[in-house]
Amino acid sequence: MYLLIFFLISTGSSQVIAQYYQLIRLGHEGYRNVMENCRENMIVLREGLEKTGRFSIVSKDEGIPLVAFSLKDNSSHTEFEISEMLRRYGWIVPAYTMPANAEHITVLRVVIREDFSRTLAERLVMDIEKVMHELDELPSRVIHKISLGEVKSEDNGDNMVVTVKKSDIEKPIEINVKKSDKPIFC
Repeated sequence: MYLLIFFLISTGSSQVIAQYYQLIRLGHEGYRNVMENCRENMIVLREGLEKTGRFSIVSKDEGIPLVAFSLKDNSSHTEFEISEMLRRYGWIVPAYTMPANAEHITVLRVVIREDFSRTLAERLVMDIEKVMHELDELPSRVIHKISLGEVKSEDNGDNMVVTVKKSDIEKPIEINVKKSDKPIFC
């Protein structure tokens, strides 16, 4: 009870009230059924991605029902390109670089919600396969960047050094937030 009061005071109350209503309406058994369904849909998505043979799954099976995955071979295309192309199919699948000491790892993440059905999981896998096929038909990002003049190469005797700049979509976004005296309510 004290936890509920704390949430009502510290955050917007509409989500907490809705969650409390769902808890009363569904009960323990209902919530368990919802989470089991989310987990089953997570497994369908995970297995579908593994069957493509192009992704490695980064997330664990336990805990929050989500699937985080990355390309096994990102020499031609990146996770950011996949994320951008999935938007054409109506999917918003964010791509992230990991925090400090793991910046070289990029993942795509799908959170399985209550309204994410098995049919949607199967359709997402099919759309990811379509995107991968489209990307395979495009020239690789190195060739694309060379044509845009973003690659700088130097010939050091026997060794050729190629430096590739990150595209705008691959650069981390910095968000500057100004602190004001008055709180902002949304």
